[in-house]
Amino acid sequence: MADLTRRNFVKNTAGIAAGAAVGIGALKRSTAAWAGANEKVRVCVIGLNGRGTSHIKAFSTLDDSEVVALCDVDSEVLNKSAAKLKKATGKEPKLYADLRDVLADDSIDAISIATPNHWHSLAAIWGCQAGKDVYVEKPLSHNVWEGRKLVEAAKAHGRIVQHGTQSRSDTIWRRDIQMLHDGFIGEVHLAKGLTYKTGGRHSIGIEQPTSPPENLDWNLWQGPAEEQKYCKNYVHYNWHWFWDYGNGETGNQLVHQMDLAVWGLNAGLPTSVQSAGGRYHWKDQGETPNVQITTFGYANGKTLVAEVRNVGSYDEAGVLVTGNTFLAEKGYYVEKKGFFDYKHNPIPVEGVKVEDREKARETGHFGNFIDAVRSRKNEDLHATALQGHVSSVHCHLGNISYRLGRSLAFDPKTERFVNDSEADAYLTRNYRSPFLIPETV
Repeated sequence: MADLTRRNFVKNTAGIAAGAAVGIGALKRSTAAWAGANEKVRVCVIGLNGRGTSHIKAFSTLDDSEVVALCDVDSEVLNKSAAKLKKATGKEPKLYADLRDVLADDSIDAISIATPNHWHSLAAIWGCQAGKDVYVEKPLSHNVWEGRKLVEAAKAHGRIVQHGTQSRSDTIWRRDIQMLHDGFIGEVHLAKGLTYKTGGRHSIGIEQPTSPPENLDWNLWQGPAEEQKYCKNYVHYNWHWFWDYGNGETGNQLVHQMDLAVWGLNAGLPTSVQSAGGRYHWKDQGETPNVQITTFGYANGKTLVAEVRNVGSYDEAGVLVTGNTFLAEKGYYVEKKGFFDYKHNPIPVEGVKVEDREKARETGHFGNFIDAVRSRKNEDLHATALQGHVSSVHCHLGNISYRLGRSLAFDPKTERFVNDSEADAYLTRNYRSPFLIPETV
C-alpha cells in the first residue's frame, strides 16, 4: 500500500508539472480557516539528526501542535527518534522512510523539514503541492532557482511556509530591526554579518567510496543530487562541505547572520557580488571554503559584508566573534551591545526581558508557524518563504562568485546574472529523476 500511495503522489506531482492539477487538490485542507479549530496541528518531522531533534521537541511541547509522524532515510536514526518521542509523550508516531508517503497521508497537516540542504526546496514544494503547510530549515534552498520555485509554490497552493531563521522571532531583534528601519540612527548604509565559528570545525580527512550501510537508503538520501557512490564523509554532517549537498559555512551558520544583515539593511537583492577565500590548512576532502569574505552592492548604494572564518580567530579589540553590526548616518549598532553614537556613547532603548527573548528565539519561532497555520494568514509569519529566499540568494551568490573567482553583476528583477551564461549555470542544477522540480509548481 505504501508503494501504491507513493506512485500516486509522483503521478499527481507530475500532473502539476504538466500544468494539470491532477489529484493534489483532493489532499488540501481548507485554506480559509484552520479546519480543526479545536484540534492540534498534526506535524511530521522529516530529517531527524541535528536540527530535527529541536523540531521534534518544539512541536511536541507546544500547546497547539503534536508530532504524529517521523520520517528519515536512516532506519537507525528513525527508530531511535521514535523511541525518544514515545518516552516523552507516551504516543507512538507513524514512521516513514520516504517523504512521498508522508505527503500522501492526509492525516498529516504540516511537515517540518530538517534534511540536508539539497532536499529543502524540493521537499517543501512537494509539501505545498500535497496541501501541507511547511516549516523548512535554513537555507530555504540549495540554489537560487529552486528557492524562487518554492516561493511560487507557497503562493499557488495557499500554503503557510516558515523559514527556519529563529532570530526573526527574537523579541530584541524584532524591536531593534524596526528601530533601524524607522531611522533611529539615521539611514543604514552598511551591514556586516560575521561567523568566526571555530568550535567543532576541523579537517574531515579523506574517506574512500564504500557500500552504504544497510540502515541507510542511499538513493533517497541523494534525492535530486547527481548519483554517486556512498562515502562516510557525506553522512550525517559533513555533507555541508560538499557542493552537491551543502552550501559551505556560508549556507550553514552564516545564513543566520546573512538573514539579519539583509533584514536590517532592507535593500532587497543585490546588483553586485564579490567573494574570495579558500580552504586553508586542512588537507581534506571538503570542497567549500573555511575562510570567505563576500561583499554585496545594491542599486541604492548600500553595502553588505559577510565573513566566514573556521580556522581560528583572535581577540580583535573586542569585536563580535559571530554576530551582526550596522552603520548608519548618526551612529551604529552592535549585536548584544545595542545602539551607539559615533563618539561611542550608548543610546538607551526600552529593555526586553532576557527570558522572553530566549523563549522567542526557539519555541516562539515554531509557535509563530503554528499560529500562522491556524490563522491562515501569511502576514502572521515572522520568516516567510520570500524572506527566506532573499536571504538564501545572498548565500548562493556569494558562493557562485567564490567558485568562479571573480566579481559578478546580478539583476534582482530577473534573478539572473547580467550577460554571464557561465555564472547563470550555477543558479540551478541538473535534477535526478524522479526528484524533479518543474517549471510550473
